[in-house]
Amino acid sequence: MTDTGERKTAQTLEKDSPNEGLTGATRRGGGDAASRGRTTIADGVVEKIAGLAARDVEGVHAMGGGLARTFGAVRDRVPGGSKSVSRGVKAEVGEVQTALDLEIVVEYGVPIDDVAQDVRENVIAAVERMTGLEVVEVNIAVSDVKLPDEDDEEPPGRLQ
Repeated sequence: MTDTGERKTAQTLEKDSPNEGLTGATRRGGGDAASRGRTTIADGVVEKIAGLAARDVEGVHAMGGGLARTFGAVRDRVPGGSKSVSRGVKAEVGEVQTALDLEIVVEYGVPIDDVAQDVRENVIAAVERMTGLEVVEVNIAVSDVKLPDEDDEEPPGRLQ
């Protein structure tokens, strides 16, 4: 004799569930979760990731050209101003691929080819890991060399 009052079979459990009649991994809406919408990533997101990854490379002194760094230094000193991690980075983001242009300042004495290669590898790894986008190119422009006896930034009073 079976106790049907207290014990439900697998078929009964399926019918009582919110996904009535469905079995296994199939859910309402059909298909897996990855195919149920689209994710878009803004250019600025990729620029921030690439900027942080480039700054992590030994031999990179700063990002951006001279004028951008000067204005950035002034903005950094203003109360409430924040440091721009995407300074010196330009990204073009498509649906599955991205291309990046970086402008860097290197420390004097470091091999520029080695620094550029390390920046390229670090940026590609970080962007692909964090966004899932394929990085098709990373163009690097070395705009300056930081000499040992140079000040880091121009003081705000010298901007005239």
